[in-house]
Amino acid sequence: MIPSSQSENLGKTARQMERLVNLSVTLNSTLDPDRLLRFIIETAADLLECEAASILLYDEKRGELFFTSAVGTDQQKLAEIPVPIEGSIAGTIFTQNRPLVINDVEKDPRHYTQVGEQIQFRPRSLLGVPMRIREKVTGVLEALNKRDGGFDDADVQILSVIASQAAVAINNARLVQALQRAYDELSRLDKLKSDFLAIASHELRTPLGVVLGYATFLQEEAQGEISEHAKVVLASALRMRSIIESMTNLNLLQMMTVKLDLKTAAIQQILKSVCDELMPTAKAKCQMLTLEAPDEQLMVKADIEKLEQVFKNLLNNAIRFTPEGGEITFNASLIHGEVWVKIKDNGIGIPKNELENIFKEFYQVESHMTRRHGGLGVGLSIAKGIVELLGGRIWAESEGQGKGSTFTVVLPKYSG
Repeated sequence: MIPSSQSENLGKTARQMERLVNLSVTLNSTLDPDRLLRFIIETAADLLECEAASILLYDEKRGELFFTSAVGTDQQKLAEIPVPIEGSIAGTIFTQNRPLVINDVEKDPRHYTQVGEQIQFRPRSLLGVPMRIREKVTGVLEALNKRDGGFDDADVQILSVIASQAAVAINNARLVQALQRAYDELSRLDKLKSDFLAIASHELRTPLGVVLGYATFLQEEAQGEISEHAKVVLASALRMRSIIESMTNLNLLQMMTVKLDLKTAAIQQILKSVCDELMPTAKAKCQMLTLEAPDEQLMVKADIEKLEQVFKNLLNNAIRFTPEGGEITFNASLIHGEVWVKIKDNGIGIPKNELENIFKEFYQVESHMTRRHGGLGVGLSIAKGIVELLGGRIWAESEGQGKGSTFTVVLPKYSG
């Protein structure tokens, strides 16, 4: 028969193990830092049967420990009291990275009396253990004033288990908080960017309209050198208008407010229109532009004007990044019941690690300090947004720099 005292000890140990298991479950499922800290110290005070418990974390900027949570004391006042690393009990536990049991605190020369004086709390006994993330000490978990006797080795083991779990949980909660702050900041910056695009594109339209009007008038009415100057101004103004339209379209896509005027058309007709429009630009660089498509009409249901803009953006890119004398091929085909369009060139190519990035807004493979090719870096973003709105997909392929590029657009085939 088991003696009653031994039976009581076994029962107590079982209850402690149960509480530690519950603690582990709660710590792994809680990301609210305040709730997390409170649960840790309440569990510690209860398991060790003491009057108070507290957590001190290390502030790297100030080089001090500070109270983040406590039970049995005035937490708000505690939070205002920094604890020095040198000459304090908590500092000793932190720097030496080992547990410390003091069953007569007031006689210990390291006792930092300022804490007890300010919160009107008299510590008699103390057990403190370091809180570690791997080998790095991040803080100290303390238990104070054992109700029955002094702290022993069993208490040290229990508090050490709690501290190791608590350190990981607190670190995870901090990481989640940091991630949330970063996400909030990105959202704020994204809104600022969208607002800027909307305001800038709106405000630029009026003065640009005036410039276009006067430049057109001078080109038509003036003669000689003045007419040539007006022609240059008009070309630059038209390029600026194209940039403003790109900014507007990108902002609309971001807000998902683009209105689609869906109509049916043959993809061959759309690609021919784009090729005809940009053929002079390709010829100016002595490039060979070829359109390959089957005789069978491949029908799509789309906003024709916006889909043409997609292929103009892709073809403009191919022309811009293909050297003089290069070759560019537009190829349309039916694959697995879908309409596939490939724009292939033998130009400068794309590094493989940039193939996903090129569809990001304002992204340029070239550094803005050394870039040789113009553009805002929004053409591919707009193309991707429009294609996806039409229920399609788009991607780029390249064997690397100097080996050309292939852009593929896949759209649903319209069967009527």
